[in-house]
Amino acid sequence: MRSEERLQRFERYAEWPLAAAALVFLVVFSVQVLAPRPPREAHILWLIDWSIWGMFIVDYVIRLYLAPNRWRWFWHHLIDFGIVTLPLIRPLRLLRLIVLIELLQKAVGDAFRGRLLVYTTSGVVLLIYSASLAVYDKEHNLPGATINSFGKALWWSITTATTVGYGDVYPLTNTGRVIAVLLMLGGIGLVGVVTAALASWIIERVAEEDAENQAATVAHIEELRDEIRALTRELKEGLNNDRHP
Repeated sequence: MRSEERLQRFERYAEWPLAAAALVFLVVFSVQVLAPRPPREAHILWLIDWSIWGMFIVDYVIRLYLAPNRWRWFWHHLIDFGIVTLPLIRPLRLLRLIVLIELLQKAVGDAFRGRLLVYTTSGVVLLIYSASLAVYDKEHNLPGATINSFGKALWWSITTATTVGYGDVYPLTNTGRVIAVLLMLGGIGLVGVVTAALASWIIERVAEEDAENQAATVAHIEELRDEIRALTRELKEGLNNDRHP
């Protein structure tokens, strides 16, 4: 089996387990940020957290090893490199959830009508909740912080993702600003996916209606031709009868 085929096969098998691991990580990180536990439980959560990070490292190394052209694969997967390196900065560990966003975008690519709304809503909720957790974790203990509650963090994430930016709450740290940039890019990306999917669906529907109208027009023309042929035959028969009484 060629390297490219082995890489694609591995990615297919690893995709959903990594998504499940990312969801577990989201739950663990939520507990760590919103409901700090006693030392013993906190240590267990810490072990789970870094075990999941280890899974992402193993996945990255295997995919890099299986890639036919490793340097080219590396440059085309810098986001994946960030997923396994930036999590050393605590709030940016939520970059692991990009795996879930990618899965939702793939699903949206094949989903129209009712399913489109489900996948888009899931992606938006995941993006806003994750960013809220990350910025709250980094900002809420700082003197003079405007994001000092999870409710304010949610409000900030929603206004940032929609590029409204009222300015009533804002991050003070560089890490918080990085999260803001990622949130804005993610929000714009999701809107772009939805817009593209809807545009594609509308074009498809218009093309279907044009094809139906064209088929109906062709059928109508054929009916008229048949009527003309029948009238022509009747006229010819009438003329022949007049000539040969």
